[in-house]
Amino acid sequence: MKQATQNKYTQMTTAPIPSLIGKLAIPTIVSMLITSFYVMADTYFVGKINTQSTAAVGISFSIMAIIQAFGFFFGHGSGNYISRKLGAQDYKSAEKMASTGFFYAFFAGILIMVLGLIFLRPICLALGSTPTILPYAEQYLGIILLGAPFMASSLVLNNQMRFQGNAVYAMVGIIVGAVLNIGLDPLLIFVFDMGIAGAAIGSSLAELVSVLFFISYTYRKIDYRKYGLNRIPGIRTKALSQIMHISLWTMIQNFISLSTWFLFFIFIEHLGERPLAISNIIRSVSSIPFMTVMAFASTCSSLVSNQIGAGHSKEVPALINQHIRLCSFFIIPLIGLIALFPSTVLRIYTNIPDLITASIPTLWVLCSTYIVSI
Repeated sequence: MKQATQNKYTQMTTAPIPSLIGKLAIPTIVSMLITSFYVMADTYFVGKINTQSTAAVGISFSIMAIIQAFGFFFGHGSGNYISRKLGAQDYKSAEKMASTGFFYAFFAGILIMVLGLIFLRPICLALGSTPTILPYAEQYLGIILLGAPFMASSLVLNNQMRFQGNAVYAMVGIIVGAVLNIGLDPLLIFVFDMGIAGAAIGSSLAELVSVLFFISYTYRKIDYRKYGLNRIPGIRTKALSQIMHISLWTMIQNFISLSTWFLFFIFIEHLGERPLAISNIIRSVSSIPFMTVMAFASTCSSLVSNQIGAGHSKEVPALINQHIRLCSFFIIPLIGLIALFPSTVLRIYTNIPDLITASIPTLWVLCSTYIVSI
């Protein structure tokens, strides 16, 4: 095990940068795209039910994004710190941070779950539910909230694995959950006739299976006692301050982004159910290029942290420039294809012809934003 750790350190700090980017970026892209497939799968199958169900999934997105924001907050903060300490070969500090990030994210998920269930109806109404959408939104979001602790803690373990250079295992864990979700959605929605509740149950169970996979990997491949996953940590103010120092501004950025979505849905609410459904479809499409950009950003952050920890700060500017070029190489053709074949892309999410036609102008506007987003 010590030899494996030393090999990983050597790989992350001395291997050629282009090969490292390829080894880490491609599994990370797959992981983050598949993360977005949870909502995309729900949108696809729920879109076969009715417009109200499609709108309800879109309304619930803001709360799901908050859960993910806390997961990324603890995952990015702890993972970045772990990567830096591994680069400096300070394994004790890295191991202590691993358990802190995991358990604190789990507790944050429990808090979100409890508060969300208590104020479920006011939240749905505030997010733009109309009287016809409200029953679907309450049903879907209420079940999604039950999976909040697993969603948040799964994202932490996924981030920590990627920051340690175990991007392939992080990808496998996400794939396991996504495949399960894609399988459960049609089974629960149509075969067992559970409707939108089936989509929410499928997503929550998939999140649970993902976190169990990550824990199982940690127990089998890593000394879980050293990582502290066999005991709940106390209040670690120093570790929390380190996470805050790394992730605070990212968290603020996420909440600003969420607030714009919140206001957007409030304004769209007054336009009717169709604009809400269009908004959810466009948001699902946007997750593909967005997650690709985020995957390159995450890979860059992991490698930069390792280089800084190993004392190779002079390599950082060139490393960042290489990531920007590679990201552009992936994103520009992808956006071009979406813009050239909008109807084909939109048919993935809905089979209603007039809804597809109404969504195309908004999709083109979305594509134009990625000219400056990279």
